[in-house]
Amino acid sequence: MYNNEMMEKEEIFSKVLRAGRRTYFFDVRATKANDYYLTITESKKFTNDDGSFHYKKHKIYLYKEDFNEFNEILKEMTDYIIAEKGDEVISERHQKDFKKEYDTPPVSTPKTETTETVAPEATTDDASTAESRFTDVDFDDI
Repeated sequence: MYNNEMMEKEEIFSKVLRAGRRTYFFDVRATKANDYYLTITESKKFTNDDGSFHYKKHKIYLYKEDFNEFNEILKEMTDYIIAEKGDEVISERHQKDFKKEYDTPPVSTPKTETTETVAPEATTDDASTAESRFTDVDFDDI
């Protein structure tokens, strides 16, 4: 029985793709019936506050009967991404001059000053909105 368990986990052919904090392992393995299947493992490195690190792994088992459809969908998805966004990497991590939308200052529009009064029956929301519009208060008037 021990030999069968070893046979099931035997790696026939392997490739590794290192991609920053992530590493992808592509392994051809054999079933008990000596047929082949593919495992794809994503391993991601995390660093703890004390400097030590650990890995989180996610694994996909892909069997021959699914290869064609899997390849078609993978190609369709990758082609879509390249067609929509190009093959240039656009991210904060990969480009020093990358600016997130909320990092860029908003386009200013000219403002006109108006004077508004708040009715005594205003709700709390109305009052807080009104407070944000008025900054100069003379307490002698109260």
